[in-house]
Amino acid sequence: MTTPAARSRLDVAPSGAARPGGRVILLVLGVMVALIALVAGCSTGAVDGGGDQAVTGDVERQGSFPRTVTHAYGETEIPEAPTRVATVSWVNADTSLALGVVPVGMPRNSFGANAAGSTDWFDSKLEEMGGTMPELYSETDGINTEAIAALQPDLILGAYSGMTAEEYETLSKIAPTIAMPEGDVAFGTAWQDSTRLIGEALGRSEAAEELITDVESQIEQVATDNPGIQGTTFVYGTVDPEAAEKIYAFTDVDNRPRFLTELGMVQAPVVSEASSGSPDEFAVTWSPERADELESDILVTYATSPQVREAIESDPLLGRIPAVEAGRMVLQTDEQQVLSISAASPLSLPWALDNVVPDIITAAQQS
Repeated sequence: MTTPAARSRLDVAPSGAARPGGRVILLVLGVMVALIALVAGCSTGAVDGGGDQAVTGDVERQGSFPRTVTHAYGETEIPEAPTRVATVSWVNADTSLALGVVPVGMPRNSFGANAAGSTDWFDSKLEEMGGTMPELYSETDGINTEAIAALQPDLILGAYSGMTAEEYETLSKIAPTIAMPEGDVAFGTAWQDSTRLIGEALGRSEAAEELITDVESQIEQVATDNPGIQGTTFVYGTVDPEAAEKIYAFTDVDNRPRFLTELGMVQAPVVSEASSGSPDEFAVTWSPERADELESDILVTYATSPQVREAIESDPLLGRIPAVEAGRMVLQTDEQQVLSISAASPLSLPWALDNVVPDIITAAQQS
């Protein structure tokens, strides 16, 4: 799925400040709400899988309803505990599932997907709950309002998204819709905040806080087990000899640097200084002619193939990046690894701790 705010999240390169997958972000909205009544809906998967509870098409009702949820575009009233949840963008489906509610529909991943069009962490949790895979719809051309409407949802989650005011109005005609938190830039919502907002909408705020505590504890444990990484400076970005903009460095607005700082590492001062005048930008460009000034202990970057490493190291300018010269460049070529941190969620981050962080720790311990 490709979403707005392009250079924000997953793509500021092949991965994405905007959306992983390329440097282009498409945002097209098609609305056919009148067709809702003509299409049969799908049933919600499973919920709240505790004990021997049977898997049914109805979500166990929790919390008091009706309730009003505040977000970037105002207030949304949710009359009853939602049982048919549809999601847009990344993160929202993960969070709903982590809170015990299997969405009836979610976007198919266009970047970082497994063979099922989903992710390994989502599939693992779904299997654990005994749920049914949600209906997958494309977001390549923007929010898929037709597909969402066809599912007849009673709640649409976009707490982590680049949803525009116009898109919000359109989706709200289908079902109560939750946009990003007030004050957040598109795709700039921290995973803790999206978890709290979605928990509030589902009537599961207590469970959301428990989930946040659990994931933060796992992150803290990895940091405790690897004291050598504390204070390690990093540049998390994209370095590509073939790109028009050869160097991007992600700022503190992006989930990738946020995650490393949660592990006790430190954003490179040169990046913090370069981004100080642009608090809403996900990345700053860096001139290759000044590559030797991009000082940090390690560099974490994404490439489409392992061969890019040699191209970076042999480039007369890019090869002068201090972390590259020191042999402390972590080159990620697995899209799912990139996605797990780029679109951070309470399901993806524990997976990243096992599948992404070890290489980062190894590089950091060499500094």
